[in-house]
Amino acid sequence: MSEPQKTALCRRGLDEIFDPQLRSSIGELIEDVHLRGDDAVCDALRKFDGVALTPEQLRLTDDDIDSARVDESLHDALQDAISHLRAFNEHLLERASNWSIEIEPGLHVGEKISAISSAGLFVPSGKASYPSVAYQLGVPAVVAGVPELVLVVPPTPNTGGRVDPAVLVVCRLLGIRNIFRVNGPAGIAALGFGTQTIPQVRKVVGPGSPAVTCAQVEMQRHGLATMMLLGPTESMVIGDHTADPVRLAADLLIEAEHGTDSSVVFISTTTELIDAVDAELVVQIAQLPVARADAARASLGSNGGAILVGSLAEAAEVANRYAPEHLQVAVDEKHQDALVESLINTGEILIGQHTPFSAANFVIGCPASLPTSGFAHVSSGITVDAFLKHTAIAQSDEHALKRMSKSVLALSDHEGFAAHGNAIRLRLAD
Repeated sequence: MSEPQKTALCRRGLDEIFDPQLRSSIGELIEDVHLRGDDAVCDALRKFDGVALTPEQLRLTDDDIDSARVDESLHDALQDAISHLRAFNEHLLERASNWSIEIEPGLHVGEKISAISSAGLFVPSGKASYPSVAYQLGVPAVVAGVPELVLVVPPTPNTGGRVDPAVLVVCRLLGIRNIFRVNGPAGIAALGFGTQTIPQVRKVVGPGSPAVTCAQVEMQRHGLATMMLLGPTESMVIGDHTADPVRLAADLLIEAEHGTDSSVVFISTTTELIDAVDAELVVQIAQLPVARADAARASLGSNGGAILVGSLAEAAEVANRYAPEHLQVAVDEKHQDALVESLINTGEILIGQHTPFSAANFVIGCPASLPTSGFAHVSSGITVDAFLKHTAIAQSDEHALKRMSKSVLALSDHEGFAAHGNAIRLRLAD
């Protein structure tokens, strides 16, 4: 690949998310919600989702939540996934405990860990329903102890406002009762500003379309904290001669079927394996529903593809530059640890062909809402840490302050802050 081709591949998604026309239309929608609140939210639902609701109907009632039912196998699956996620995030919470050390005699420093005051959870809908996203976001927030949680979910188009009962079952299992059916971008704006019906929150998390992601970015200008970026989905698989091409093809299709804006890349050290996987993809794509097959062709074709490398070390270089949301390693076990050690920029690493993306997306317990569009270079998936904040705490005794005073005075005099220095000098004069 040429350098411009490499840059274009790694830039996937950003041009669409930051398209000037999209930013302009989302900006107008945000301003409308800011000015008109619930009425603007209802208008967006009617215009973009074909759902006519009054402001009083935006909030799901307690009866809606309590009466939601799914079949037993799905209910068991939801509980299975929630238990794994809870264990993962509870362990993270234990590691994020308050701490203090004596950094020098008489000077103690440390941190107090506390939950953020409020959070909005955006669960996408439209192409499909995602109860898995509801618990991927909800469990970490609940484990963190966020006192005010608000979940927004677009209703199924042309259904009169129906929300997937599986999403409501997840909310019931987690104790989340503030649930609103709203259009995605309008819902992000409503959470950031607050409306007559929808509470204002300080942070919003959740994956979505370019329009939803753009709304989250734009709302940062209004003081709303968000995660960068969560969508469209993408994956990468590194395979060598030991990998099974049938399983490789199946695993490449997991994220590829999400949508025509997804991106999927296969990296291999052999052309023989690439050809074998390519042939198997033709067979497996033909077995998918038409919409999923179309998405897979775009994800693996114009948006992704196969990359031939000369070694696993070069494969790691490509992966670290691309910084995928999801990454699977399917290589000879004797090279596995070294390869995993060299992989730095990725939302997750799944090791071996018994750890497919679908298991991680749904049940394993590691975060599945992960940074996309190259943001794995600088950020992580949504865990309990996304809902915690660290407050520094320090206490100095008289002896320690006297020891530091010379340094404080030198710096305050150099930077021209007289009051900084005076606060030390008056103490030294006592």
